[in-house]
Amino acid sequence: MFEEYEIRIGDEVKKYKDGVTFIDIAKDNQDKYAYDIVLVMKDGKLSELFKKVTKNCSIEFITTATAPGIETYRRSVKLLMMKAFYDVAGAENIKKIVIQYSISKGFYFTVDGNIDLTEELLEKVESRMRQLVDEDLPINKRSISVNRAIALFKRHKMYDKEKLFKFRRASNVNVYSIKGFEDYYYGYMVPSTGYLKYFKLYKYEEGFVLQLPVKESPNTVQEFNPQRKLFNVLRESGRWSDMLDISNVGSLNEQISQGRINDIILVQEALQEKKIAEIASNIAACRDKKFIMIAGPSSSGKTTFSHRLSVQLRVNGLTPHTIGVDDYFVDRELSPKDEFGNYNFEVLEALDVEKFNQDMQALENGKEVQMPTYNFITGKREYNGNIMKLGKDDILVIEGIHGLNDKLSYSLSRESKYKIYISALTTLNIDEHNRIPTTDGRLIRRLVRDARTRGISAVDTISRWQSVRNGEESHIFPFQEEADIMFNSALIYELSVLKQYAEPILFGIPQDAPEYVEAKRLLKFLDYFLGIDSTNIPNNSLLREFIGGGCFNV
Repeated sequence: MFEEYEIRIGDEVKKYKDGVTFIDIAKDNQDKYAYDIVLVMKDGKLSELFKKVTKNCSIEFITTATAPGIETYRRSVKLLMMKAFYDVAGAENIKKIVIQYSISKGFYFTVDGNIDLTEELLEKVESRMRQLVDEDLPINKRSISVNRAIALFKRHKMYDKEKLFKFRRASNVNVYSIKGFEDYYYGYMVPSTGYLKYFKLYKYEEGFVLQLPVKESPNTVQEFNPQRKLFNVLRESGRWSDMLDISNVGSLNEQISQGRINDIILVQEALQEKKIAEIASNIAACRDKKFIMIAGPSSSGKTTFSHRLSVQLRVNGLTPHTIGVDDYFVDRELSPKDEFGNYNFEVLEALDVEKFNQDMQALENGKEVQMPTYNFITGKREYNGNIMKLGKDDILVIEGIHGLNDKLSYSLSRESKYKIYISALTTLNIDEHNRIPTTDGRLIRRLVRDARTRGISAVDTISRWQSVRNGEESHIFPFQEEADIMFNSALIYELSVLKQYAEPILFGIPQDAPEYVEAKRLLKFLDYFLGIDSTNIPNNSLLREFIGGGCFNV
């Protein structure tokens, strides 16, 4: 006699026999959803579809129109692409395929080996990918010991994974495979290749781009739109990583375990200071520039960067004055709200644009202006006697997420502005096939800073993060290529430092909170890193903006 389980799906309860998988249940309900179901939330915990039902439970379907759903999809396509590439090119000809950067809604890869990377080869790889999709092959998962994983990936010549698992605390590793091709990926997968219908390969520079859907349009692959300035700054940062001989978490952990991290910190900080000095020299050579507009997404380090740039501008004979656009926030109760009724601090309407332009014009005309300060605890703009007046060699350094949008500074001429885009664009990988999303690095920075300086809990930071991301997609990223120059604020060692500050905050999120799933994911991610203390981090480091102890008043 077969046992039956009661499965609650929303307000409906259905009965299923013992041995049924979530794939079967998802297929029964797929016609109610516009996009593919790729995961389930079972009793508040994410689960892959291939798993069997073993007890009565409540489930929620996760589609590709959600953040965890689309990430599962995109991750699975990477495995599919790797399988197809090895099939077409031959394992004996491939030394290494490395995911380098995230660009244009996709991923940029390079290939090392006895391979001529041509359009023709990529067409064959894409054709093989589509053949594997048509075959609807299972994506199998097995758990093996760490020691077996190290031996396995050494045999497969995936040496970054071999090094990564040498520092693995957990006893087991999950390995995914398609038709005998095995690989490790950080996160869940779809159950079979038949789910993976949307992708496109493009030849670009010395590598190629795997273009993929995003959750806003899960069934559409947008045309590849090269972002030249962004790509160049990522490539420059990649050269810095090569100089330090750290391209992945395993090599970073190795440097830490061998006591060489202090040298890494000094060199990385020196490279950033050199870049800031070059930007200051460029500005000084353009004497008509009076407004330095610094913009970038949340937790990019804009405030500390503006102070450090100001120091270098002084070296070049200018007298800079820093202004935070955040100080022009409207009072909190007047802030616009998003579709969920939460305050939306990311839109331009959250700022008093009229007052900002009045003050900037007055300063440009040589008048005295009383500058505001925004109190993030009370949610009010305050005036504390900070009087500013510009002289002949004075220059304004203005930082805020909307700095590149001319609607913020509509009263100022384009010729008077020098635009800088800054973001934490990590080039560090978990291993050769697993990238660290730049959004994860910025979220961890924000968690630490919010708790330290703004009285905001980890639950609130995580719950607001999607609204922050939506604002960036609408109000920041579309303007990044308009910048005169880009600056990468990511530090190759920073996650090993932030780990010490973020983990206690994340562990403080209760298991019954909706944000617990994300907290658990971030804790698992941070577990890859060996921790280091902050003693030897310079007090002018960009990282000090988040962990404290810096020489700037931020």
